[in-house]
Amino acid sequence: MCEKHIVIIGSGLGGLACGVILAKNGYRVTIFEKESQAGGCLQCFKRDGVKFETGMHFVGSASQGQTLGKLMRYLGLDGRVRLSMLNQDGYDVISFRGQRYKFAMGREAFISQMTEYFPFQRQNLKKYFDLVENVSRASSLHSLKYADTGGMINMEFQLRSIDEVIDSVVSDPLLAEVLVGTLPLYAAKKGKAPFSEHAFIMDFYNKSAYRFVGGCDVVADVLVKVIEELGGSVRLRSCVDKILCDDTHAVAIELKSGERISCDYVISDAHPLRTLEMLNTSLIRPAFRRRVEAIPQTVGGFTVYLKYKPNAVPYMNYNFYGYNGDNIWGCENYDEATWPKGYLYMHFCHEPQPRFAESGVLLSYMNFADVAQWKDSFVGHRGKEYELFKKEKAEQLIGALQREFPNIRQCIETYYTSTPLTYRDYTGTEDGSMYGIVKDINNISAYRISHRTKIRNVLLTGQNINSHGMLGVLVGSIVTCGELLSSKLIFQQIMEANR
Repeated sequence: MCEKHIVIIGSGLGGLACGVILAKNGYRVTIFEKESQAGGCLQCFKRDGVKFETGMHFVGSASQGQTLGKLMRYLGLDGRVRLSMLNQDGYDVISFRGQRYKFAMGREAFISQMTEYFPFQRQNLKKYFDLVENVSRASSLHSLKYADTGGMINMEFQLRSIDEVIDSVVSDPLLAEVLVGTLPLYAAKKGKAPFSEHAFIMDFYNKSAYRFVGGCDVVADVLVKVIEELGGSVRLRSCVDKILCDDTHAVAIELKSGERISCDYVISDAHPLRTLEMLNTSLIRPAFRRRVEAIPQTVGGFTVYLKYKPNAVPYMNYNFYGYNGDNIWGCENYDEATWPKGYLYMHFCHEPQPRFAESGVLLSYMNFADVAQWKDSFVGHRGKEYELFKKEKAEQLIGALQREFPNIRQCIETYYTSTPLTYRDYTGTEDGSMYGIVKDINNISAYRISHRTKIRNVLLTGQNINSHGMLGVLVGSIVTCGELLSSKLIFQQIMEANR
């Protein structure tokens, strides 16, 4: 058994996953979380007896033998969380230019369904899906194969944009737009986001798509229990203020309360900028700080949490993406007259196979500039003008939804809202960014944050390391823990857990 003490800052999925992996391998793990609830983007909240999810709304590839399914079993989630599969004939529905397009689950079903909409594109759809599968398989991490044999494929499609690649295989411009209809899942920008990001996400959800029954916070609850069962601990309401270093490495952390905890390693699940704020040491050079500060962030989001009247809204077993203009790209570029250009609408799965929905979420892009005038305020104390701003935006967004679902407004009992400021204050992201650091083929190295830092025993994890989403964060956790255990050992343990 290893007696070394690992301190993990933040109890988001990345921090919790690292905690489980390292505790499984004998490290003494303590996780410090500033909020009263563990989970980061896995957190849920209740209003008037109804539950709402804040960040993680659905997952993919969670069937037995699939990538996320294997990782869930390894982490102790299998059998302790309940999943509800989305509609296999259309787990995602894209509403664009007056027509709805269903994304069917599975390669052949997807191609056949899309061919019904675009009869002359079958061969091109096959080429497109070949690329999606080849890029995903080429990643050893995303396919959970230790030997990476697709390095050249990975590099090529990290350097080519989503739109450039899709345009090269699809000859119908409308189909090219529809294929990127799930952009709100990763907030990609045209000409900048790498095709590999699109391929991983398309492959991940198309294999199988599920919601968590009862909310995604059950994932955090189970991971906390697993860590405690393995001898570790998760301390809530414990805000880390400083990472203390000597001349060569980190030696302790200090909480805002003044308590000091010695440690052998520090893993930060906080945003890299928040981590740098904790490090007052010459071991981090000013040039590195400036580089991280200069990296752009993905757009923020405005969310309306809808509470429905009892038995008023049939449960919607798919995700709905609505677009109001002629383009799916560029919804982050709007003015008062054109917002919202697009939105994502989902229901909460409060019980297995519900007939009616109790609550739903309505999400659209919102730039931080829209709420910057209140940036120095804090939750619950932002003033009357802020509340009026949120109400106006909520009514606009519900109005857009009403055009697609004509009776929805009369079915809403009440609603609650959040802005990029809310997200910033609860998750510590820069400017309330939904998915952290931007991925840009034009600045692939400058915009990349490594899990390693210049301090040999301080590591990073979370959505800014590798990728966001449940799979991206778990893959990043493997990379981070691989510094202490070796990735090969972790892969072997995952395979062993799934025999």
